[in-house]
Amino acid sequence: MEPIEKKFLRLGAEYAPGQEVRQNTDEVTLKQEKIPGTPVDFSHGDVDAFEPIPGSLDAFVEGVHIGGRQAYTEYRGSKDIRENAAKKLSQFTGTAIDAERNFIITPGTQGALFLAMGSTVSRGDKVAIVEPDYFANRKLVEFFDGEIVPVQMDYYASETSAGLDLTQLEDAFKSGVKLFIFSNPNNPTGVIYGQDEIRTIAELAQQYGANVIVDQLYSRLIFEGRTYTHLCAQNIVDPENVITIMGPSKTESLSGYRLGAAFGSAKIIDRMEKLQAIVSLRAGGYSQAVLKTWFSEPDGWMKERIADHQAIRDDLVAKLHAAEGFKVRAAEAGSYLFPSIPELGVSIHEFVKVLRLQAGVTVTPGTEFGPQFNHSFRINFSQDHQAAVDAIDRVIQVVEANRK
Repeated sequence: MEPIEKKFLRLGAEYAPGQEVRQNTDEVTLKQEKIPGTPVDFSHGDVDAFEPIPGSLDAFVEGVHIGGRQAYTEYRGSKDIRENAAKKLSQFTGTAIDAERNFIITPGTQGALFLAMGSTVSRGDKVAIVEPDYFANRKLVEFFDGEIVPVQMDYYASETSAGLDLTQLEDAFKSGVKLFIFSNPNNPTGVIYGQDEIRTIAELAQQYGANVIVDQLYSRLIFEGRTYTHLCAQNIVDPENVITIMGPSKTESLSGYRLGAAFGSAKIIDRMEKLQAIVSLRAGGYSQAVLKTWFSEPDGWMKERIADHQAIRDDLVAKLHAAEGFKVRAAEAGSYLFPSIPELGVSIHEFVKVLRLQAGVTVTPGTEFGPQFNHSFRINFSQDHQAAVDAIDRVIQVVEANRK
């Protein structure tokens, strides 16, 4: 096989959210009859159950009516929209973001991640990634011909931290790691990094002169008043070595507009703009107008959204804790759970296929987040509440039928 074919084979697509129909299910054996129930796709959130920010469609239509000036913005995004968003994000993170030098609007946070990685990773560069963490991190390091240096996170070890192995992280930096990338809150577990962890990450990055990319996509959806620490506000690591990624796709249900934002290092933002200019030119011009609704939701809207998600989380965690052989840490933020399940007589990939065909429930296999997580799966519980609870019952039933 040609090297270029191997590179794209590693990227995969069949287990990405919304792509499950690509899975080969021809040889799947069902040990039970199909279990009735409303189909639930836990691989991503349900924007019908949790609708977008009120007024987002009106903002999009307004962008359309502006016409060419909105359709063909600067590559890094419309200046007035960047200024509006940078002001809100400065207040949220406790930093001063210069909309001209330190900010870019991207086609979703996935676009921001691609641009940030493409602007910091060269062939042979060592990149530290957390296991488990967002599946695209690993794939992008490989795509840009970097060398992965995994850092383990024992997310069951503590209730006050993410459980990152900081000694292993320092060893990674000592080995020559040029970039550390992680999500906070963590995807897939929903745990939040403690203040001491964030400060240590910043200190190590500064000591070893490494870049840091932190994905803060779910940093607004925080449960039980937990403390969230922004790396970019620590005043420890050189700001020119940090990129923060955020966006309204998930918590605010604006995924269909494909909007993301990255801010931080002027040097890296400049590279990201140059790369965006040849990849997608810009984030969708009309969609950019929707960013005006971000952080400008009606009074009480975000508080209600958090309460609704926490209620679903609590019910699902209770079900999983009661099921024999299951283990799960309750998400502290975001809308993900990453339960461990008992040993099965089939592989995790076969289980995922059986679950979808037999119970109408779609989950993401744990191996997408690290090769060792072959007894785990991820669910996004941003769903209709009752449908999600019923679906978890079916998941447990299918696990029971396929125990080793």
